[in-house]
Amino acid sequence: MPVFGHIDGNSYYCSVERAFQPELRGRPLVVLSNNDGCVIARSDEAKAMGIKMGEAWHLVRRRPECRGLLWRSSNYTLYGDMSRRVYEVLASRVPAAEPYSIDELFLDLADIPDLVTFCQQLRREVRQVTKIPCCIGIGPTKTIAKLANKRAKGSRDQDGVCDLRDESTRRAVYATTAVSDVWGIGGQTTSKLAEIGVTSIADFLALPARQVRRQFSVVGERVQAELNGISCLPLVLAPPTRRGLAVTRSFGRLLSTWDELRDALAAFTARAAEKLRRDNLEAGHIAVFAHTSPHNGDPWFGINNQARIPPSSDSNILIGEAVKLLRARWQSGHRYFKGGVVLGELSVSGVQRSLIPTWDVGRSAACMAAMDRINVKWGRGTLRHASIVGDAPWSARQSHVSPCFTTRLKHSLEARAF
Repeated sequence: MPVFGHIDGNSYYCSVERAFQPELRGRPLVVLSNNDGCVIARSDEAKAMGIKMGEAWHLVRRRPECRGLLWRSSNYTLYGDMSRRVYEVLASRVPAAEPYSIDELFLDLADIPDLVTFCQQLRREVRQVTKIPCCIGIGPTKTIAKLANKRAKGSRDQDGVCDLRDESTRRAVYATTAVSDVWGIGGQTTSKLAEIGVTSIADFLALPARQVRRQFSVVGERVQAELNGISCLPLVLAPPTRRGLAVTRSFGRLLSTWDELRDALAAFTARAAEKLRRDNLEAGHIAVFAHTSPHNGDPWFGINNQARIPPSSDSNILIGEAVKLLRARWQSGHRYFKGGVVLGELSVSGVQRSLIPTWDVGRSAACMAAMDRINVKWGRGTLRHASIVGDAPWSARQSHVSPCFTTRLKHSLEARAF
């Protein structure tokens, strides 16, 4: 019989910041989105202040009750590397681990004796190695394990671990738990269920399976089966093959000239090309877009253009195609707020698709491999396309970003906790 665990970091982004900056511990802290726009992570102390997820930072910081609130710009390089460290700790202790998001993993816990004690030890080991507090939920299905994790976070009596393998225990929990707390049941589904008098998990399980499938599709039927202890979602140990890849950003300030917008899209395209090469993929389709802001009173205008291209992951080739597409739709007189590049028709690189290619494939691959090696060793952007400006004026605002303690030697010397 399968047994799943679900583990995630408590206030993950805030916990990573605190791991290297002890002065942040025990104090209200929030982490902001790109361009320091809105709140995307809150410590318990910040939650107690009444700060909500997604609130605009320029409004939060003006509140008198938020004096003393600390904040950091998001640092996804640091968060991603710490996520890797958490995974390495877990993968060494359990039969299998499936990363679900940057701060969540599903675990295979089958055939482990004294499971609750084991999970408590696992929590302590993650905390000791990474300084990140976490909770673990246990259940016979992924959905139940995720629900158990939520209960472990919400109750101080659980000691960070909640075990819902026992059916009678689950039934008692289901009677008092809102159906909206279930993984896979979103706001729209919750509203539809409320219309037919279903508010708790117990109410949802009382519905006939045929009715659930008819009203909420096979997804709703699968959620119901998982809540009944029937495992429908096995661990996925191999990452799914990408079908598309996008790099999009809001600009640090509005862009009104061709040179600025071209350089921004070139930088986004170069980043997308890096991701392609990291996954050993090539793109056969490229789309670019840019548009004005819907919030500042400017008239709406958008650029959208796309084309099929010979499959490639060469930054120079993809940047050339992106700039050509952008130029064909460019109009002056607008202030552009956001832009991006989307790559599609992805395929494994290194496959010969044309008898007479339009460029030297071997030379292209060698050039990109050399550039990637240098940028990995000395930092991203050490070598870059001539059109990409370092510290460009359109770069995202990060006025209070922490050092990359674990990925840059210079910054690692500033770490105070490890």
